[in-house]
Amino acid sequence: MLTDTQCRSAKPRAKTYKLTDSNGLYLEVKPNGTKAWRYRFKLGSGDDAKEGLFAIGDYGSAPAGETPDQAVMRRRGGCLTLAEAREERAKARALVVQGINPAHQRQLDRIRRQQESVTTFEGVAREWITLRTWTAQTKARRLDMLERVVFPKIGALPIRSVQPAHVLDILQQTAEKNGPTVAAEAKRTMSCVFELAVSTLRADTDPVYPVRRALAANKTQHKRPLKAEEIGKLLRDLDGYQRNVQTVAAFRLMWWTLRRPNEVACAQWAEIDLEAATWCIPAERMKMRKAHTVPLPRQAVDLLRTLHALTGRHLHVFPHRDDMRQPMTDAALRQALKSLGWAGTYSPHATRTTGSTRLNEMGFPADWIERQLAHTDPNTVRRTYNHADYLADRVTMMQQWADYLDALQAGAKIVPIRQGQTG
Repeated sequence: MLTDTQCRSAKPRAKTYKLTDSNGLYLEVKPNGTKAWRYRFKLGSGDDAKEGLFAIGDYGSAPAGETPDQAVMRRRGGCLTLAEAREERAKARALVVQGINPAHQRQLDRIRRQQESVTTFEGVAREWITLRTWTAQTKARRLDMLERVVFPKIGALPIRSVQPAHVLDILQQTAEKNGPTVAAEAKRTMSCVFELAVSTLRADTDPVYPVRRALAANKTQHKRPLKAEEIGKLLRDLDGYQRNVQTVAAFRLMWWTLRRPNEVACAQWAEIDLEAATWCIPAERMKMRKAHTVPLPRQAVDLLRTLHALTGRHLHVFPHRDDMRQPMTDAALRQALKSLGWAGTYSPHATRTTGSTRLNEMGFPADWIERQLAHTDPNTVRRTYNHADYLADRVTMMQQWADYLDALQAGAKIVPIRQGQTG
């Protein structure tokens, strides 16, 4: 076996020669003075055994006073002492015993490190968003949240290096600065991103899981359905909202059709047939990704005919104020409610809750109401066999609903009874 003195004092010769240590390790001394560690091994057994040569690194002695960090840097640079070369030889032998070529394994490790260095959390997160079947608006909102609260912290980190401590820091600071709702959204989103990374072998675990209960559970508070007199007052208050005619029109269309706020805000003229009094929303704009036909009551048709004179030359029924090529945002609806003093009592999405409640009180069949709301039947067997659209029935129902809203706005005190008998 070699000694460090032999390695250090070995002189170059005219031809390359080697100094043998043990178990396949030897020091190769070249004419230019380079001293390189080599490990010779056999992979396989018997006649099928193949010889291989593994380059461990160059020989070097540890400088006096070398710190542990300096030693790590030296070894990373490929300069190893005799003792360190033997350690590397032991690791290589362990691979050979498993039938693995250590040279191939080192190449694989290098590739993996390179991939990890370029596979950042932000890169995987953006990939995850593109894979969602959401509307462009929903994707933009989720990306905005990531850019505000997550990417500044871990966006540039290799995704495999993100630890639970990083996640906890994000959740705590987000809850403090942006509120528990945003923190909960950040937690769900990060976990989904790591799920994609794990399934594509770019991460080993989901670091969100260990800290998932670090913050108090965020309880979603749904707005209650409005009472009949409240509906009337809201509609009268909207009449007095002179700041934006488009916003008031969007509110009224939402109430007359019971569509989701973002579906109304992004409505396109090509989807609307005023002669047939229908609004056909394509699958890509629906939450359940299934096209939906909405009957338009007389009031909605009249409003849309008037509005067409103002915005009919644009793609969207309600174009954005600053960029007419884009739709208005449903944030405009929330801002209007805030200005009118309704923000704490009613949210735009509560229109559907209110509509469902009142239509049920009016005695309309639940199937018609659920189809109007484009809800999925929770009964999987029934959902498989029942594909009824109930369009003709919904035409009647929604006209009575619009007339009911007009009466409430006018101040009438209406007690809903069986369908077709409001008054």
